[in-house]
Amino acid sequence: MTKHIAQAFVVACMDFRFQKYLHEWLATQMQDKTYDFVGYAGSTKSLDVIMSQLDISKRLHEIKEVVLIHHEDCGAYGAESTPERHATDLHKAKDVILEKYPDLQVHLLYLHLDGTFEQVV
Repeated sequence: MTKHIAQAFVVACMDFRFQKYLHEWLATQMQDKTYDFVGYAGSTKSLDVIMSQLDISKRLHEIKEVVLIHHEDCGAYGAESTPERHATDLHKAKDVILEKYPDLQVHLLYLHLDGTFEQVV
């Protein structure tokens, strides 16, 4: 079997309202990289599902970095869709990922309704 290498694993919500912004961001920020992309309701809210996909990406494509993107007004979160809750969940996901794969770089982003991306620190 031929080896296929990807530099990154990117997770974002499936919400149609953000797809244009995601595609533009991927085209500019990831233009020189190969990446696996997962679109899932709530992004990392269902962390077990995302981790199973990450495990496959790491095993098959030997990724080196992970980009986790949450967004404003997420229906999967409902009334809990606050910037603070998203930051908490993004950091939790980062911690879980780094505990299992300490060699990965993990980047956290929050996408606003107007299409601006904010780094979560």
